[in-house]
Amino acid sequence: MPSLGQRAFCEWLGTAFLLAAVVGSGIMAQKLAGDGALALLCNTLPTGAILAVLILVFGPLSGAHFNPAVSIGFALRGELAWSAAVIYIVAQVLGGLVGVWAAHLMFELPVWQFAITQRTGPGQWLAEAIATFGLVLTIFGCVARRPESVAYAVGLYITAAYWFTASTSFANPAVTIARSLSDTFAGIAPAGVAAFIAAQLAGALAAVGVSRWLWRQRMIA
Repeated sequence: MPSLGQRAFCEWLGTAFLLAAVVGSGIMAQKLAGDGALALLCNTLPTGAILAVLILVFGPLSGAHFNPAVSIGFALRGELAWSAAVIYIVAQVLGGLVGVWAAHLMFELPVWQFAITQRTGPGQWLAEAIATFGLVLTIFGCVARRPESVAYAVGLYITAAYWFTASTSFANPAVTIARSLSDTFAGIAPAGVAAFIAAQLAGALAAVGVSRWLWRQRMIA
């Protein structure tokens, strides 16, 4: 079994690649796309694709959470020690920041910046709660019955949720924090971060409760 240090590194590196894909594809979409809908599509497809790849690569090592809401969910289910969950979350947040900065450097943009895109209001918060609820429920459902399908299910879910949620489905506190430091297509103004994270955690907690009812937990040491 990989050491905690190796697992935390996987969470850091995977989240870095995820954010590089989210922000980098958004920047490329702005450069090449002629309208907002096409730009969103250009941002959506790489995000869903990279998630599937990263989960396939890192899933056998760390579980490939790349998301504090997911790590908290597994900790609440007794499938991840809380001490490990805290380390995962720190690694995910730091990895997200590195991924954003890498995207900025690749496109020769200022490394340090703050987003000005306002994403706030009840509709956006509800969208984040629903997006995160669906994501976490997808993960737990697949883990319970078809663990080999997690990578594809998560990639497809996020691809779909980009389009059916008003917020374009951040569904991830680490992603939300990192995107607040990118004044690009994928950005969110820092003032909107706290409410997004609160909604995401609420959605994750609801998914934990529903998953306990629908699927018997796999308790591990």
